[in-house]
Amino acid sequence: MEILGSTLTSTYARPRPIPTNFLPAISTMASSYKNRFPHYTLSHSLSLPWRPSTYYKVASTTPTLSPLSKSAPGLSPAHILPYASNRTALFTRYSPDDWYKSNESNYRDSESSRRSAERLRVDTSRLIQEKDQKTRRIQTDTSKDLGERVNDIAFWKSEIVHEIDEMIGETNALSDVKRRLERALAETEGPLQVAQECLYHREKRMSIDLVHDDVEKQLLQEGDCIKSCQERMRRHLDRTAAQLASNRAAQHELERDISDKQSAFRIDDKCQNLRNTSDGIGYYRGVERIDATISVPETWAKFSDDNILRSQSERAASAKLREDVETLLNVTSNEMWNQFNRVNVMFTNRISESADAKNKLQSHLAKTLQEIFQTEMTIEAIKRAIRDKMAPMRVAQTRLDERTRRPNVELCRDTAQRRLVHEVQEIDDTIQVLQQRLRDAEDTLQMLVHTKANLEHNLSIKANSLFIDQEKCMGMRKSFPSTPRLVGYT
Repeated sequence: MEILGSTLTSTYARPRPIPTNFLPAISTMASSYKNRFPHYTLSHSLSLPWRPSTYYKVASTTPTLSPLSKSAPGLSPAHILPYASNRTALFTRYSPDDWYKSNESNYRDSESSRRSAERLRVDTSRLIQEKDQKTRRIQTDTSKDLGERVNDIAFWKSEIVHEIDEMIGETNALSDVKRRLERALAETEGPLQVAQECLYHREKRMSIDLVHDDVEKQLLQEGDCIKSCQERMRRHLDRTAAQLASNRAAQHELERDISDKQSAFRIDDKCQNLRNTSDGIGYYRGVERIDATISVPETWAKFSDDNILRSQSERAASAKLREDVETLLNVTSNEMWNQFNRVNVMFTNRISESADAKNKLQSHLAKTLQEIFQTEMTIEAIKRAIRDKMAPMRVAQTRLDERTRRPNVELCRDTAQRRLVHEVQEIDDTIQVLQQRLRDAEDTLQMLVHTKANLEHNLSIKANSLFIDQEKCMGMRKSFPSTPRLVGYT
């Protein structure tokens, strides 16, 4: 049996099993999947549901070599079975039909694999295009949404900036009114001190002039009026300070909101302008699962709207308060001026009355002085008349005394005697009358002197009252603040 030199192409090797599907080598498939999905490792990518598990099971099977092959393990050339050199004498395992059928089956399997691969390739290309279009569409929609968000932020920024400008203007206006109110309150101290000084000086009036007259009543009312105005001004100052604090709080909220919106605008504008080719883009694994949001569009817009509404409400309250302060300044200025004028009128009337009383006292004093002079002249005349009666009295009494020395019957009560007696009596009566009149004249003189003293005292009282009212009080009241100063302009 001749075995050397024979071709063993179909006799010594075991036929390879026919695969059911035709797929390219694993190295080719691995290279085709390389870097397709950069987010995932190879182990993760092989777990996808489209993995051809059947192919890998078939490819992982190591074909067993024929025991007759020279490369079969454990066989040496000495153990190779001898075969006949004549092909007709060989024993064949398959018939030609089997060989043709095997080839046809391989052809069909190859065509089927190619068709499957072509369908996969077409479907994959279509899928890639669809996903690429979808990705671009989603990115465009996202950019559009970011643009709308940027526009919304810009709108609210403009609204908040406008409201901040309005609030700053209102706060400045309220601050100016507050300063005017403080100046007006400081200006009221002068008139109040003047009124109190007038009352203090009028306490220095003397005697009967210490009357609770209309001037004093109006001065007391003036003090009460100024104190009432000061109390109202202080209350409005407290309200103004509180309103300024509220305005600044609302402005602070707006400024904080605008600061946040500027940051958000800068971030969203940067996000809107990002492109696939932009610098600074990168992977942030798991960032889509982080939800750090604290608001929704409705609450986001409502937050800014509430801040603006609060600011508008505070601005309205501030404007109303400014109007109230303006009205208060005008009302208090008018009240103080009216009361000041009433006091001045009362002072003028009182000064006129005091001047009239003083003039009348001076007139009476002049008349009294004249009467005192006349009375003194009368007293001197009475005294002179009494002295003039002394000589006739001495003559008459001397006569009577001499006639008492007539002797005896010569002591006659004759007509001469009776006349002398009557003369003495008459002269004595005259002297008594004159002395009584002298006493009366002296009493009258004393009364006139007392009246003169009273008139002079009253004149001094009136002069003192006139000096107090006209010089001191009215002199101080010339410095009453003007209306612009009372409303705080200067």
